[in-house]
Amino acid sequence: MKTNIKLLALLLIIGVMMSLTSCYLSDLGFEFPLLSGDDGENGGSQSNGDTYINVEGGDNLDITINSNSSENILAAAKSLLSTVSVYCEFETSASGFGGMTGQTQKYSSAGSGVIYWLDKKAGDAIIVTNHHVVFDSNANTKNHISNKIQIFLYGQQLAQYAIEAEYIGGSMNYDLAVLKVEKSTVLMESSAVAADIADSNSVSVLETAIAIGNPEGEGISATVGHVNVESEYIQMLGADNQTYVEYRVMRVDAAVNSGNSGGGLFNARGELIGIVNAKMSASSVDNIGYAIPSNVVKGVVENIRYYCEGKDAYTVQRCMMGITVSANSSKAVYDTETGKIRIVEEVMISDITSTSAVKNYLQKNDVINSITIDGVKYEVIRIYNVVDAMLNARVGSSVVLNVTRNGERLDITVPIVESMLTEYK
Repeated sequence: MKTNIKLLALLLIIGVMMSLTSCYLSDLGFEFPLLSGDDGENGGSQSNGDTYINVEGGDNLDITINSNSSENILAAAKSLLSTVSVYCEFETSASGFGGMTGQTQKYSSAGSGVIYWLDKKAGDAIIVTNHHVVFDSNANTKNHISNKIQIFLYGQQLAQYAIEAEYIGGSMNYDLAVLKVEKSTVLMESSAVAADIADSNSVSVLETAIAIGNPEGEGISATVGHVNVESEYIQMLGADNQTYVEYRVMRVDAAVNSGNSGGGLFNARGELIGIVNAKMSASSVDNIGYAIPSNVVKGVVENIRYYCEGKDAYTVQRCMMGITVSANSSKAVYDTETGKIRIVEEVMISDITSTSAVKNYLQKNDVINSITIDGVKYEVIRIYNVVDAMLNARVGSSVVLNVTRNGERLDITVPIVESMLTEYK
């Protein structure tokens, strides 16, 4: 289902400085809200009367909380250590905001981010945030990305703890950006950890959703709610203020506010299940927010790191096989072992372009059961599984599609070549 919403950039514009006048950027036509959430399955373990969770992301740190404490407190304690505030500085022509032509105006914005990867001994980290947090269509830079990005760890909002971050790459169409930190003494001496990333395909309706971010630029805080829809599509105006973009998201009811953009959505075990990026804005709507699923986040981040880090490229390279897939059937299936309901589609190839490099391997009406990329198997029970999986394909990757053709299951090896790559800005 497609939903048209007002794109709430719950990115917070926190300061505008110019020689003659100041203005608050309230009319950019977009807002990105930040969500909260958590996945309520099997939160923690019991040992000697205590509930505990192991933080695997950074230093194998164990956080132990008495079992009388809320499961959500335990999850938040873990998640806070992998959350950062993100502050960006921009410069633009003052004439664009009612100032005098030729004058330069500086302003800044506040958002959030999540530590995706961390080498604490070296002081190095990879941070994921929303693209709209570090991008402004009015900025003077060539790519409209902030010319100064700083992050702050939880509990270290003072100026002396600012950590400089470098933009590696991003995609407006995924609303994700990847930042890099190198040789930070603050990181070396901190308790920060990288987030543990959950399989968002396993998230179910009414699982706990904890949103942690930087609302109103006042510092990192948490809200809690539930996952209302595990996967849906929304369409809204992108950060360039011109292009309508369609995102696959999870819907949550946790409260989100300006500044939460790019923050994490965590489950009851403190695992990342999404990155908050938008919310519904209407007088008749209460607490409808959205987050980009963690499987999409992981695919995009690894894609950007592969194609952009240390190279003259700044966006996602999607592997397009030249096929169109559609759902031949769809039904809800109840799993008696987990007690969860999941939607299962029969995903069929409905068309293959005449110029496709796979036309000699795949056929129209093939039903795709799974895709194995470099030894990693991705089950295909929803159309989006195909799209998500192919984010992980590289030129030269071993890609095997298990398909059902005329009642027979076949493994088809598809070569991945350069012509299949398409920029997804």
